Amino acid sequence: MKRYTLLRTFMLFIAALILCGWSSTHTQAAITKGVKAPGQTVCFEPDTTSVLKNPLTGWVMYLGRAWDENFWQTQHYDAMPVNGGDSTVRVSDYAGTCYIRINWNMLESKEGKYVWNDPDSRIYKLLASVRERGMRLAFRINVDSRDQGQNTPLYVKEAGAKGFQDPNNSQMWSPYPDDAVFQQKYEKFLQAFAVAFDDPDKVDFIDAYGLGKWGEAHAVKYNDYSNKVAVFEWITDAYAKAFKRVPLVINYHRLVGDTISWAEPHPDSKRLLERAIAKGYTIRHDAFGMTGYYEQWEKDFARAYRFRLPIIMEGGWITGAHHRYWIDPCGKYREGHSEDVRLGEYEESRNAHVNMMDLRIGDEVASWFNTSFDLVKRFEREGGYRLYPTEVSFVNKARSGEQVNVQHNWRNLGWGYCPTNIPQWKGKYKVCIALMDTNHNIVKKQLAEEADLSTWVQGRDGHYTTTINLDGLQKGSYTWLIGLVDTTKACQPGLKMAVDKNLLFEGWCKVGKLKINK
Repeated sequence: MKRYTLLRTFMLFIAALILCGWSSTHTQAAITKGVKAPGQTVCFEPDTTSVLKNPLTGWVMYLGRAWDENFWQTQHYDAMPVNGGDSTVRVSDYAGTCYIRINWNMLESKEGKYVWNDPDSRIYKLLASVRERGMRLAFRINVDSRDQGQNTPLYVKEAGAKGFQDPNNSQMWSPYPDDAVFQQKYEKFLQAFAVAFDDPDKVDFIDAYGLGKWGEAHAVKYNDYSNKVAVFEWITDAYAKAFKRVPLVINYHRLVGDTISWAEPHPDSKRLLERAIAKGYTIRHDAFGMTGYYEQWEKDFARAYRFRLPIIMEGGWITGAHHRYWIDPCGKYREGHSEDVRLGEYEESRNAHVNMMDLRIGDEVASWFNTSFDLVKRFEREGGYRLYPTEVSFVNKARSGEQVNVQHNWRNLGWGYCPTNIPQWKGKYKVCIALMDTNHNIVKKQLAEEADLSTWVQGRDGHYTTTINLDGLQKGSYTWLIGLVDTTKACQPGLKMAVDKNLLFEGWCKVGKLKINK
């Protein structure tokens, strides 16, 4: 009878522990021997309006290849009218990235003479004006001269590269991308370009293909069409070899690398794109809002990589030039109503969960701000990734040398995701808990190694417990901080969080106080 009573008591005890959640990870961490559990919790309301300008998210504006550094004034980018009224804004206050489709000839018209090394050149000053406004750059380098100017420097032709003339302009020459001389010269150029621009502080992404008409990865003209796959492998290898720190992107075109511009999807396209992705590429598309071009194949391809790769959007219709956008098969675009196209682009971008949208150039930028400024602001609130801590639980009293737990929950307000899973960002951005003394010195940092920012998507928050050792801290008062840090920069804050600016200190979010007693 006594044994039965003891056994019954023991079983009831075990059941009570299970019911109380003893098996939960957080509870286990909280009662671990020698680790002090949190005693105070603070909740945070998100900042849903500020433009955060984080990498690989938000608005992209384009540069004109013929512009100089004064375009901010001459194109009214420093005083862009909004909603048809008298008020103006700076485009650079909304766009975090500036994308330029430039050509090889503009960057290196003479072999080894690189324009980015010449402070007196127009291009150097143009790019510097972007950096002065706190924006990052993005590039596509075109080599095919059809429908454009001389895009490849003629020293390549003089070195013996084989090519072809523009059928509409016999003065314009382009190299065959399967020509060995062209490939050797272009690889040399890419290596030099990467020395200057494989820098994530300066550059957000490289549109890393650049072959075919307008560099859009279609209508590629080969000396021998059987070299199509070999050329694709060569160009993607060349960019991946040159750029290790800046993300590479490619147009997920249904005819990628092929000789025609539009038809049913080529059987090679998916496989080729997957080859680029395996080398570290992410994806973009140039025809959002063109429902006759951005069709089910494109939607399915994007869906397959949702939250696995960031998707970059570009609108297809040119509304400023009245490019007959009203003939779009969707039937929703009225002639003379560019705002219809803007809304169509926005809705398609939301459906695809894109990280970045484009304002593009000239009249297209004016259209976004003059007729659709509400969508510009709405994307800042809803699109890409927008991260913040919803709740942090911490210890407010402890002794030096103790171990304490901090529990922290995170949320992404955006429909995109923070791509810390891509090769160029692997391990770069992490959650960090810190302590600051009364002299505003950071005296302790602890990475939350278990926190993966790329998993925070709408409907799926992050919940973590991080243990901090207080060894070495003197008696006194401290402030708990939390942030999203750049591990390549001594764990200084690297991503801006969507929290009240009054709670921020040099990029850290102030959480609460800790008093250490000896």
